[in-house]
Amino acid sequence: MSTRWLVGITSLFALFVALGVRYSKYGNTDYCRSIPGDPTWPTETDWNHLNATIGGKLIATSPIAAACHHSSSLGGSATSSSTFDQEACDALRDTWFFPGTHLVSPSSPMAYQFTNNSCNPFLDPDTPCRLDGLATFTVNATTAADFQAAVRFVKRHNIRLVIRNTGHDYLGKSTGAHALSLWTHHLKAMELIPEYRDSGSAYQGPAIKLGAGVEALEAYEFAHSHGLIVVGGNCPNVGLAGGYTQGGGISILSSKYGLAADQVLAWEVVTAAGDYVTASPTENPDLFWALRGGGGGTYGVVVSMTVKAFPDTHFSTAFLNVLNDGNNTDAIYTAMGTFFQSLPALVDAGAWVVWVAAPFGFMVIPAMVADLHAAELDAHFQATKNEMDRLGLQYQYSSAEHSDFISSYNSIPAIWNVSNHHLGGRLIPRELVRDQESTDSLVKAVRSITSQALMSGVAFNASRAVSSPDDVAAHPYFRKTLMSGVVGTPINYTDWEATKAAQNLITDKLLPELQSITPDGAVYLNEADFQDPNFKVNFYGNHYKRLLAIKKKYDPEDIFYVKTGVGSDSWVERSDGRLCTI
Repeated sequence: MSTRWLVGITSLFALFVALGVRYSKYGNTDYCRSIPGDPTWPTETDWNHLNATIGGKLIATSPIAAACHHSSSLGGSATSSSTFDQEACDALRDTWFFPGTHLVSPSSPMAYQFTNNSCNPFLDPDTPCRLDGLATFTVNATTAADFQAAVRFVKRHNIRLVIRNTGHDYLGKSTGAHALSLWTHHLKAMELIPEYRDSGSAYQGPAIKLGAGVEALEAYEFAHSHGLIVVGGNCPNVGLAGGYTQGGGISILSSKYGLAADQVLAWEVVTAAGDYVTASPTENPDLFWALRGGGGGTYGVVVSMTVKAFPDTHFSTAFLNVLNDGNNTDAIYTAMGTFFQSLPALVDAGAWVVWVAAPFGFMVIPAMVADLHAAELDAHFQATKNEMDRLGLQYQYSSAEHSDFISSYNSIPAIWNVSNHHLGGRLIPRELVRDQESTDSLVKAVRSITSQALMSGVAFNASRAVSSPDDVAAHPYFRKTLMSGVVGTPINYTDWEATKAAQNLITDKLLPELQSITPDGAVYLNEADFQDPNFKVNFYGNHYKRLLAIKKKYDPEDIFYVKTGVGSDSWVERSDGRLCTI
């Protein structure tokens, strides 16, 4: 009896000690990341020491819209009263809606809704400009050692870490209140590997090693200079090695070669332990698998990736548009049904097809395909054109041939204004266009959505790129997908409540139209609804359990938290921006 009593007292004492240690470490913010004012928040001396360690690359956040406000908060300092500049503010307002405005900033997110309306250039100048949802400091990383220093610093001080390249992100992963941001944007190194060989890979051929900051157009131009092409996004300033590829990566070349995640041969990664490791089929293969589509910023911070490269070839493009004049609505949607039924043959021929529908009408902008001549591409549109002729629709159609990828890519009109909308999406399977009844249900859902908002679709065929849907971590549903359907509602910069309501419209009304015809479906991580209540299933499918085990192995302390990431449901962001466990 005395022995049991002694064991009990000892166990209770150990519990008190553990609680005491945790309390002494985190003060009154138990189970939370530290924020300014907490005992563990870094002192000015701590920040200066970090800055010295990384060679002066620490940047205090100054919101880019500070010029539109008479006072603004800066990272690590008190409120300033000398920021207003009307001329600079007017210039910023003219370009605010475009990604290029934000990607050169170490802190400004492309998706405005994740700033908590903290520094809006369209508000009254007397409204203070606050950091709110923005990171407090940024490390302008240019070496792996910078990554390691940042990871060790946030662990030492129990603060939030954010990873950012361009900020081209619809899910709020590239910013975070009270965080240290690790900015990878200037890691621009590219290296040609003429003949890649690895004992764990069946691939032998040319490859390109890309730094974490390389954008799509930069990679395309580098590959072109060597007579090659690489799988990347359609927007020129999407960072390839970050959330794009780690989220799966739908590409112009997906119908020919597969998802971007399918192309990765190796990663260089800094882990939560601060180790600089390689992830490949032979080294840390579980981490290698997870990074290939299991979600960006979740398992480690990527320094570089090596991807397959392919011989350049000729391409053809096609464009189609028809405007809604108020009297031809029924005819437009009837023709869209024919178009949807033509997509399987198009993508099987290697095409990537982008369409847009809205109250103004319907457009294909563009269809782009390798190794087909324009006349062959035209033949795939003939059924749609015949139907439009039968219905008496007035439309414009054109096609062209291009000698190589880059000239074909550059022929696409630069109309992508992707910073000005909320998004949500759904993957649409082939089975929805296999008969008239299912096609009609798809057209009905699209018509309902596009009478209220903008919708786009990106059609592709990634089924032939892998031997099994489980070869990479990207959702297995990609392998039976015909297109990714994306819904967009505009951001209202002068009415914060209307802006939140516009996102709720996507979550509560518009996406359910697609969900109702795609039960047990999925979404594309990079174009998903960040409010999705069932994100673990919709984003990751049956890979989630395996991904969570890998997450716990490489990041047991959840240093790499991102919204809707694997394991993120263990955390909640409070109204003051504090990140706490649930």
